[in-house]
Amino acid sequence: MRVLYLLNVSNSSQLSADSGFTFADILAPALTDVGAEVTMASPVPAGDARVHFAPTTSPSTKYRARFDPGMDALVTLMRDRRPEVVVANQIEAAPAIRAALLEAGVDALIAGYCHYLPFSFTDTGVLELDPAMNDRGLGRSMLLAFAAGLAACDRILVHSSTAASWTTAAAARNGVDLGDKLHIVPAPRDVRLVRDPADITPPEGRATGLYNHRLYRHYGTARFTQLARRLVADAPVRLTVMDLFGTRSPERIRLDPSPERHLEELATTDGVTIASDRGDRIRYRNILAGAHFGIAPFRPGCPWSMSVIDCQAMGLPVIGPRTGWLAEHIDHELLFETDEEAIQIAERLATDAEFYLVHAKRAYASTADLTPAEVAARYLEAIK
Repeated sequence: MRVLYLLNVSNSSQLSADSGFTFADILAPALTDVGAEVTMASPVPAGDARVHFAPTTSPSTKYRARFDPGMDALVTLMRDRRPEVVVANQIEAAPAIRAALLEAGVDALIAGYCHYLPFSFTDTGVLELDPAMNDRGLGRSMLLAFAAGLAACDRILVHSSTAASWTTAAAARNGVDLGDKLHIVPAPRDVRLVRDPADITPPEGRATGLYNHRLYRHYGTARFTQLARRLVADAPVRLTVMDLFGTRSPERIRLDPSPERHLEELATTDGVTIASDRGDRIRYRNILAGAHFGIAPFRPGCPWSMSVIDCQAMGLPVIGPRTGWLAEHIDHELLFETDEEAIQIAERLATDAEFYLVHAKRAYASTADLTPAEVAARYLEAIK
């Protein structure tokens, strides 16, 4: 099977902060292992030389990535590679991919991977547009473009049951019947970030919590900052917050300056240490190993989080708000709705060794079926 994997890399200068690239870099070799011929069309190649590489140029903004897929380049790419399956990681580009295949005279199946949903649903079923994709009212157009992309796909892959439910509901509201096209295929865990829980030592009265998510406003960073102050003041906890971006380009800062503002605020908070892996996975593993538990993001539309999986695969219990995929995936004893509940959970993790070790084992076990080989098998089955 010839698979053309179209990937938009939004952080080419900080690949460790780009979960889409990390996912592809782990999955593509695993697909190759089971017989697929994979070409990654991306600004940067996969780390495994067996994965073919078709260099592309990353769009300069998140809106260009969705509204300007580059038809001329797509047609040339289809004629050159003549794929049997095209994986569209930017769902909004699927109609353009379908048109490019038609123009190139190539008959290929289009599999859309919903790596990012531009919407979410509240507990009462209200559809909410993602504020990160709603600058100057573009959110409604983004939703319609997403629905058009779903309609153009032959297969649709999502990370979780939560994402499947939201995607089905949003499609239906926009007149798109997904039928039997939808498949749940979670992302693989990184084999470099796996630790046997038997090697874990519980904290002895004081714990280090890790927040390893992007510091965008729409990730709920202000809400996390509020909790961070309470945790370091009212629980035997210190926090490590990761700076995943480093120095961003002036263009990206102009589009959204919130990461720099939140980082500055957190850096001046007593009990909070800022850390960077500098794009090095070994350094990242050491940061994970130096923590006792993780904290999930407060992002309302969270259908999945690679950073949460990173923590759990290392045997770190993750605490998080009771919302979206987090409520589906995280153990119910580690979910909270108020700061007070979060403080109680963190304090128990810091002081109750038995409770901690039980949840370290549960965290690790929750990623057991996310090995690259198992995910690749599910992926291929879904795109047949």
